Amino acid sequence: MATPTPRTLLIGALLGLGSGLLARVALGGDHAMVDGFVRHVAEPGGRLFLRLLLAVVVPLVFCSVTLGIVGLGALRRVGKLGAVTFGLTLVVSAVSVGIGLAAANIVRPGEGLPDQVRADLIARYSADAGKVAVSAPREATPAAILVDLLPRNPLGAATSDPPDLLGLLLVAALLGAALLSLNESTRRPVTDLLEGIVAATTVVVGWAMALAPVGVGLLLFALASRFGFDLLLVLARFAATVIGALGIHFAVVYSALLMAVGRSPVRFWIDAKEALLVAFATSSSNATLPTALRVATERLAIPAPVASFVLTVGATANQNGTALFEGVAVLFLAQVFGVNLTMDQQVSVMAMALAAGVGTAGVPSASLPFVALVLGVVGVPAEALALLLGVDRILDMCRTTINVAGDLAIAAIVTRFDGGQTLNLTAD
Repeated sequence: MATPTPRTLLIGALLGLGSGLLARVALGGDHAMVDGFVRHVAEPGGRLFLRLLLAVVVPLVFCSVTLGIVGLGALRRVGKLGAVTFGLTLVVSAVSVGIGLAAANIVRPGEGLPDQVRADLIARYSADAGKVAVSAPREATPAAILVDLLPRNPLGAATSDPPDLLGLLLVAALLGAALLSLNESTRRPVTDLLEGIVAATTVVVGWAMALAPVGVGLLLFALASRFGFDLLLVLARFAATVIGALGIHFAVVYSALLMAVGRSPVRFWIDAKEALLVAFATSSSNATLPTALRVATERLAIPAPVASFVLTVGATANQNGTALFEGVAVLFLAQVFGVNLTMDQQVSVMAMALAAGVGTAGVPSASLPFVALVLGVVGVPAEALALLLGVDRILDMCRTTINVAGDLAIAAIVTRFDGGQTLNLTAD
């Protein structure tokens, strides 16, 4: 199945939203005809689309993070520059998630719904939606925290409801590190298997996204006909929060990094505009990679070996715009469902977003399975992801642009540490 274009998704979303609002205004959300269509057509069809997306969440996240860690093994081959790349990636991603969480806490886009609308949402999606399910350690000592993070049974952690996401990510990181300690011939069968699982689950995600125009339209019809303009205004506030936080990260953090190595941010972004436009249009870091490589070497004076290494690693590992979105999305839905996350729990969300940023695929909507998984951890039903689907495509375009901009900025900084060296990326 072909991936739907942004225009197709937008048309599906607008048709569902517009017809739902029209039905609510003309007939009322509780009219027998509207209620029957929602119960027997819109909600089942929309939830079938969501279930297809959610079915592959755990294997996709686990295998992607493991392969992301293995992929970072290339950093060992480039010494100081590898350490600089990885260190900058972690720092910039942490800052991006921090900006997103701060924006979500200041703006609180998920609040403002009338009590009845919030109660209806909770009742519709889950009777336990208000139960905080973040797995906090039972004891506050550092040793107890460390012990509780590592699950006794990884399979049990994957199949529990909700899954033990922090435990799964830690096991994935341990497996990735263990594979790095093996020689290439020994680890290759394992990585081939993991890559095959990722490829297969990505195909399933692609099937789900091919149905997205219809699925999103049905879900938005159900939401609009039941909850009307109140929910629409909250979603608009969420989208504005994400875009504002992404804008701050782009204008402040990236520009500060460029100025620190003597590059003019204005000139840099003008020269990089072709790669940024492709990223915005495709919503895919992977699809943008050929253009980004050409722009980096021809327009930004970044040596080809540095550009090849940093941008290729960054297409998967430097998803700081995506990590920011994930943090805001989780807090937003927690606010909508009346789940108050403590600071410790928000730090847990931040850690999970950082870990997932290493393994999130650079393709459209790849962050949605991860968001769905985290929602279960924080006590919000995964089906609540439906609330985001109407605005996700435009936000995906924006966060992918930030991801690619971050790759280019980090490549420019790494160039400063190159000192004219030629990197050897092929030696094992």
